[in-house]
Amino acid sequence: MGNVNWTAITVLSIALLLSVMTGCSKQQSTPQLVIENINGYTFDNKRQLQQFKTLVVQDGRVLATGDRQLADNYPNAEKIDGQGKTLIPGIIDAHGHISSLGFTLLSVDVRGLQSAQQAAEKVADYAAQQSQLQWIKGRGWNQVLWPNQQFPTAVLLDQFVDDRPVWLERIDGHAGWANSAAMRLAGIDANTVSPAGGEILRDAEGNPSGVFIDNAMNLINQAIPSPDEAEISLALDAVSQHLLRLGITSTHDAGVSAAEHVLYRKLADSGAMKVRLYGMISSTDPELKNILSAGHSSDSNDLYTARSIKIYTDGALGSRGAAMLRPYQDRPDHSGLLLTTEAQLRQLFSLAIAAEFQVAIHAIGDKGNRIALDEIEHAYATVGGRHLRHRIEHSQVVALSDIPRFKVLDVIPSMQPTHATSDMNMAEDRIGAERLKGAYAWRTFLNQGSRLVSGSDFPVELANPFDGIHAAVTRQNKSNQPEGGWIAEEAITIEETMRSFSIDAAWAAHQEDRLGGLTAGKWADFILLDQDIYQIASEDLWKTEVLETWLAGKRVFKAE
Repeated sequence: MGNVNWTAITVLSIALLLSVMTGCSKQQSTPQLVIENINGYTFDNKRQLQQFKTLVVQDGRVLATGDRQLADNYPNAEKIDGQGKTLIPGIIDAHGHISSLGFTLLSVDVRGLQSAQQAAEKVADYAAQQSQLQWIKGRGWNQVLWPNQQFPTAVLLDQFVDDRPVWLERIDGHAGWANSAAMRLAGIDANTVSPAGGEILRDAEGNPSGVFIDNAMNLINQAIPSPDEAEISLALDAVSQHLLRLGITSTHDAGVSAAEHVLYRKLADSGAMKVRLYGMISSTDPELKNILSAGHSSDSNDLYTARSIKIYTDGALGSRGAAMLRPYQDRPDHSGLLLTTEAQLRQLFSLAIAAEFQVAIHAIGDKGNRIALDEIEHAYATVGGRHLRHRIEHSQVVALSDIPRFKVLDVIPSMQPTHATSDMNMAEDRIGAERLKGAYAWRTFLNQGSRLVSGSDFPVELANPFDGIHAAVTRQNKSNQPEGGWIAEEAITIEETMRSFSIDAAWAAHQEDRLGGLTAGKWADFILLDQDIYQIASEDLWKTEVLETWLAGKRVFKAE
């Protein structure tokens, strides 16, 4: 061989290697996005409120936040002028019902109507426009708003629609109103017995009146054809667009069926899921054991996660289904309904904890809450599971002696602020002033060190989070009534409220390291607002409008 210049070859090799490495690096990296000139707020990983003027995003995640000069560190980034607008983390609604809201958006809505007659008339108009539907379904009636506050009847519905079955769920989802055609299809007559945990209301002759409460609703529901995948997809699309317009980037879905679980997993894995979901698998689904045995379900983009089950202890206050330790003040012969037996609860806790699944247990009445706490305590003593961050959904009316047990047992009170302002017109009639001392007790829970998380319970309430934020801070409705607030001593601050809709809601889903704030490494889920919610008068909180919603660093909604 001739003379070889090894030094030259070595230099050339290194140069080629660096060139390849640099090329790969350029190919793999994505441009940074800098949003500057913003009035930014976030909670850090220690749950403390921080402010910033600049947000840097890369690969869908937060790279950094800081002052105005931070933008200078990224000269090649795409830059967006935030025009001084307020920017906060995307809202996490810690308790909603995705498919229920989706199908509500696609069905007849009788919310807020002032009489059963008005509701029936609206159903008739809807039925006339939807001649292709085999069943007419809807939601939202509330007899508490009507002049006589009496439950409606099938006889009234029959006057408007008698050729097809009609099924309308009460606003809280714990009662349903059927016409005679629906009852005939379900095989219901005077001889039908009310199931355990449910009640068939009857007329003076003992015939079913058309109203079915809690577990009795299943008598009608089983006659309704189950939605197929296409219908569930349509409902999910409708609700996703609705939530994103309201600034909600993630929600905890309180009662996911096996069919929904399979579809959500498919959509998330393909990247087609439009909003983040944390699924609580319905404890009554026949596939529950199979889902639990498969373990936690998640994806690298955190679009759909399932590691929780949803159980019911009782019903709702408005339909007098909430289980009370003493009878209702306005119905002395009745103390509510228990929807799940003690034996069933213990079996469900054992199954869930063995699979490392969180239990989210619905409890509204003081008896329902005591049973939930008792079963959690029993589970700790027998099968463990304290680390799973169990939750009581609603924690609505709690005996004063039971409130400290939430802290002792590390149980999360998962509550919905608008329930207080919706219920304040009837709650004292139902349970009396004394029991209200442990009701909707947000400040009491926070003062003892419990980590409160907030949601809306849509479609029971409207999904708009700023309605809930306003209610939490003011204890008033949107007319700013009652003056001074209803049970005002239980109000919480705007900072505490926003923590419950962000970092603490993420924590309640074991997601605090990925969601709930705009700190480095977390998903860049955020919203731009038309006003600074931390500085405005609290009475104006409900008026807040979302200008833009971003999910994983991509704008998914912009107001026109």
